[in-house]
Amino acid sequence: MKITVCIGSSCHVKGSRQVVKALQALIAEHNVGDKVELSGTFCMSKCQLGVCVTVDDVFYSVTPESVAEFFSTNVLPKL
Repeated sequence: MKITVCIGSSCHVKGSRQVVKALQALIAEHNVGDKVELSGTFCMSKCQLGVCVTVDDVFYSVTPESVAEFFSTNVLPKL
């Protein structure tokens, strides 16, 4: 599974750094580092919806506050 987080300026202002840190922690906590590739990219062209995240090319809008729920709902069940 590949999770990509936008780290462009608009998403950065909306908390992409915190989203990345939370995802890193959740991946480690659930011991799924061998199954999940976490990467960053610049601009997904949906700046108004940021923080923009894709999971295997499916788009999600995630906030630092919703990242744990996002992970448990959209990542763990697919592993």
